[in-house]
Order: sequence, then C-alpha cells, then structure tokens
Amino acid sequence: MLVNVSYNNKEITRKVDEEVGKPFTLKQRWAMGGIGSPKLIIKSASIEIHNLLILDNNRDTCNVEMRPKGIIVRFRSLLETFALVIPYYKLTVYKGDLAVYSIFRDNHFIKVEADTKAVQKYFRKMLDYKADNAPTSIEDL
Repeated sequence: MLVNVSYNNKEITRKVDEEVGKPFTLKQRWAMGGIGSPKLIIKSASIEIHNLLILDNNRDTCNVEMRPKGIIVRFRSLLETFALVIPYYKLTVYKGDLAVYSIFRDNHFIKVEADTKAVQKYFRKMLDYKADNAPTSIEDL
C-alpha cells in the first residue's frame, strides 16, 4: 500500500496500523537496539514510485521502520512524505548485486544501496525479526 503520510489523517493512520501494527514501545525499541534504518540511497524503483521520485531534483533517499507485523519504507518528493507499507507476509528482500538490496511488495519495489556495515546489519536484524515472528507454516508441523 503506497500512501501519502504528509498530513495527520486518522483514516490513513488507522489503515497503516491495521496493516503493520502499532509502533513499538520505547522499551521494546531500546531492547531491539533501534527499529529505524540509516539513510538509504535509492538506486531504482517501480514505475509508480519512480514517477513520484522524479518530480524533484533532490537525491532519492528513503528509510525503513520496523513494526510488529511489517515494515514501512518512507521517502520524500516535492515536500510530501510517502510510505510504502509492507506486511511481513508480503515482504520479499533480495540481495542482488554487490551492495544492493531489493525490497518487494506485490507490484512495488525499491532497490537501495547497502554500501556500509550499518545498512547490512539493519537488513540482517529486520530479516531475523521477520523469521522469528512469522506464524508457523504448515511445512513446520
């Protein structure tokens, strides 16, 4: 779900919370060692996201926030903030080229640079949390 989160809209906030859960408490964030990613440089994106990013001349960056049931990828364009809301059951992450991670949800994707250890460590933390909190699959029974 790609939404504009620039303004405080209760309906959009409710939909996001329903999809990926309410934000972690401060105690949980501290125990996890933080839930936000460092600034990520966008290499490429799906056509709908790309059309938003090319509207201005700023460097295309984003960040990722972990939630109990998914992640939120936020990026800015023309003084507006957009969020790609991805529940864990729809999240697919590929490590393709040398330092590029691809984040997919249905027909949306964002490819980001992972040139520092902090970025690689964050993606490892996110994928470990996803694996630890995934519901039991039929194959595991």
